[in-house]
Amino acid sequence: MHKAAQTTNSQVADPPEFSDIGLEGYAPYLMNRIMGRYNANLRAEMAALGLSTAKMRALAILSVREGLQIGDLGVYAVVEQSTLSRALDALCADGLVRREADPDDQRASRIFLTDQGQAAFDRLWPHMIAGHDAMFAGIPAAERRAFVGTLRKMLGNIRKHDI
Repeated sequence: MHKAAQTTNSQVADPPEFSDIGLEGYAPYLMNRIMGRYNANLRAEMAALGLSTAKMRALAILSVREGLQIGDLGVYAVVEQSTLSRALDALCADGLVRREADPDDQRASRIFLTDQGQAAFDRLWPHMIAGHDAMFAGIPAAERRAFVGTLRKMLGNIRKHDI
C-alpha cells in the first residue's frame, strides 16, 4: 500500500514506505547481499588457510595498515571487538600476527602481520581480487571510480570514527 508523503508541523515529509522502495531499490540490502555473496565465494579459499571472515579481514587490513591498535583494527574490519579479539588470539597462535606493546600507551597493544601472515594473505589475495573484479565485470572504469567515490561519501555520512 502506498502512503503519500505528508508534512508534519515541522514541515518534515514522512519517510517512504519500504514497500515503495523495495529490496532492489534499498542500498543497504544490496550492499549486504553483495558482501554476503563475496564472502561466500571466498569461504573455500579461507577455510583451506584456516581463516574465518574476521581473520581474513584482519590480515587484509594489516597488509596495508601495519601496527594498528585492536580498536582501530576493529573499525576497519567491521568486526565486533570480542570477535576480533578471538580471531587475533587464533592468528597469534598460528604465527600469522604478533602483538606488541604500544609505545605510547602501555595498556594497549598494536597488531603486526608476520611473514607467515603476509604469505597467507598473499595466497588469498588472488581470490579476493578475482571476486572484486567479478563484481565489476562489464562496468566501465569511470563508473567504477564514481561508484567507489559515492561509497566513500556514504561512509563519511555515517561514520562514527575518524578512520
